[in-house]
Amino acid sequence: MKSLFALGALASLTVAAFAAETAAPVRPSSLGPSYLKPTELPDSVIQLPPAPAAGSAAEARDVEAQKAALALRGTPRWELAKADAELFKPGATGALSCAAGIEINETATPKLHKLLRTSAADLGMSTGAAKRKYMRQRPFMVNGEPTCTPDWEKMLRQDGSYPSGHSAIGYGWGLILAELVPARAAELVARGRAFGDSRRVCNVHWLADVEEGRVPAAAIVAKLHSVPAFQKDVLAAKKEIAKAGPPKRDCAQEAAALAM
Repeated sequence: MKSLFALGALASLTVAAFAAETAAPVRPSSLGPSYLKPTELPDSVIQLPPAPAAGSAAEARDVEAQKAALALRGTPRWELAKADAELFKPGATGALSCAAGIEINETATPKLHKLLRTSAADLGMSTGAAKRKYMRQRPFMVNGEPTCTPDWEKMLRQDGSYPSGHSAIGYGWGLILAELVPARAAELVARGRAFGDSRRVCNVHWLADVEEGRVPAAAIVAKLHSVPAFQKDVLAAKKEIAKAGPPKRDCAQEAAALAM
C-alpha cells in the first residue's frame, strides 16, 4: 500500500479515514478535499442494524450470495468488478458514464469529475462508525478464495467488512448523477447499485455489507445538499453536462457484463 502524505491535521485525518473505508491506495492529490468534516458525518451505527450474526438466517443468505459471486470469477462481470474497485486510477469517476449517457472524466467533464471525486471522500467515510463497531470478517477471510484485488488483501484484513464503503460511493454517485441527468435516473441508480455489488463479485464484501452501504450514502447525499460548496459544484456540473459528449467506451459490453 502506498503511504499517506501529510496534509495537516484535519486533512490527514480525512485521508486516513477514507483509506480505511475503501482500502485503496490513496494519494491526497487524487482524493481532494471533502465537503464535510469528519465530525459532521451522520452516525452509521444509528442508521444500520447490527451486522448479521453467526449462525443467523441473514448470514446464511450472505453465504449463498457469495457462492453465486464466486461462480462469476473469470467472466466479464468479474472484469467489470475489478475496474469498479480501482477508485483512484485515472478515469475512475467514469464508471457511470454509460448509465449517464455522457463521457465522465477529468478532461471531458472536469467540474463533474471534481464533484464526484470530492463527494467520494464523504461517501466513503460515511460507513466508518459501523465498520469500527462490528469489524466483520470479509468473505475471502472466511472462504479462502481469491479476490479481484490481491494487492489490497493485507489491508482489507484490518478493515471491517460491514458496511461497504465502495457501495456507499457507488450508490451515492448514482443518486447525485440522477439529479444531474434526471432523464437517466433509473439507469444511474441501477449502475450505482451494481458498482457496490462489484465488491461482492470481488469476494471482499458480503451481500448485506453492500446493501447496507447504500443507507449511509443516502444520508450523506441528503446532507450534502445543505453545503454551499456542494451546491455550487452541482450547478457548475449541470452546465457542463449540457455540453458533454457521449460515452467513449463499449457500453454494450458493460451492459452484457451487468446482465450476467
